[in-house]
Amino acid sequence: MQEYFYALADGITGSLRGDEIYTCIFRAEDSDFVRFTRSAIRQAGTVVQRFLTLDLIHSGRHAAAEVALCGDLESDRGRVGQMLTGLREKLAYLPEDPHLLYATTVHSSVHQGENCLPDRADAVAAVLDAGLGRDLVGIYAAGGIYAGFANALGQRNWFASFTFNCDWSFYYERDKAVKTGYAGFLWEPTVFARKVAEAAAQLDVLTRPPRIIPPGRYRVYLAPVALDDILHMLAWGGFGLKDHRTKQTTLLKMVEEGAHLHPTITIRENTREGVAPDFQGAGFIKPQHVTLIEAGAFHDCLVSPRSAKEYDVPTNGASNAEAPESVEMVAGDIARDDVLEQLDTGVYINNLWYLNYSDRSAGRMTGMTRFATFWVEGGIIQAPLSVMRFDESIYRMFGDHLLGLTAEREFILDASTYHRRSTGSSRLPGALVEHFHFTL
Repeated sequence: MQEYFYALADGITGSLRGDEIYTCIFRAEDSDFVRFTRSAIRQAGTVVQRFLTLDLIHSGRHAAAEVALCGDLESDRGRVGQMLTGLREKLAYLPEDPHLLYATTVHSSVHQGENCLPDRADAVAAVLDAGLGRDLVGIYAAGGIYAGFANALGQRNWFASFTFNCDWSFYYERDKAVKTGYAGFLWEPTVFARKVAEAAAQLDVLTRPPRIIPPGRYRVYLAPVALDDILHMLAWGGFGLKDHRTKQTTLLKMVEEGAHLHPTITIRENTREGVAPDFQGAGFIKPQHVTLIEAGAFHDCLVSPRSAKEYDVPTNGASNAEAPESVEMVAGDIARDDVLEQLDTGVYINNLWYLNYSDRSAGRMTGMTRFATFWVEGGIIQAPLSVMRFDESIYRMFGDHLLGLTAEREFILDASTYHRRSTGSSRLPGALVEHFHFTL
């Protein structure tokens, strides 16, 4: 597929006229999908798709379009040629773009991930075994994800990654379920078995009568997936240079008032250990790491080429969204097996949902608990809790009220499949927080 993309790019280069420049991004996948309901296969199939996005540039003007490809080189050359002609016709009617910036120094690269995926039949059999005697619902997705970049200057970049993502729930009744997942590059049966056993134990607790606790402040444990939900909210306008310069960032107090988080909080964009390409649509190479928050203090922004041009600063390879794609939080020192003992009495939160900002500039967000949330006493899970709403500031959650982070982190793949399988990922610990505010 790499040579096929390079051949398409060479064809575009040969079709340019005069001083025309182009950049193009190629995205493709070859993925297996298996959907489960009531611990049985309900749908299975394979998705093979390829897309090319072409941006034609001339005299400060540019126009972009995307085309679906079939994989036959000659047929696809014709499709791309027609798209190029259409873009050329549009350019004359477009104004110059004052924030247009693309890579002019050639940095070619190849990242070819190793395919260590399990046999599809073996993985599906393991999931079916996990559902024996239970109502398992979920989806297994696995396969190759490919990306490429090319431009008229001769730069060529290629990226291939092979991952699996098993996102499932053990359903009990009504709104009661234990949601969990297992994702990565290499399927390890012992790791999957541990996750199944933990979910099964929590499923047994869901059969007990639910506990209702009054609104107030409680000690809580945020599992890595719940922490991921919070970081996704924080990433929404939190780390981008554009949001910082326009004062829309959720980290405004850190930037302008010197507010700090707990010194154990370090957050990075870790491209090297993620599954997203190490280049972006304008041809700039991403650094292996961008430290966003270090030891509780704001450190750096994600800077897209457009923001770099607008504010006259260097880009660090961020996309136009200026949001992390491979986020990580540095681990702490609480052993996973000691979480309940450290929590002692409080709330164990597996998942959150319906998150939104209640005060964006103050970094305060609200949301609701979801699925398996438990009441814990004396370090022992006692009962499931009914759904509750929280309202908390990141400066409390990750600041004075943070008691610690787990020593083990979880690798979480974004399960989104809109348009294509997502390449977003997180590597996060769990968090123990005191005085966490539940409003109802």
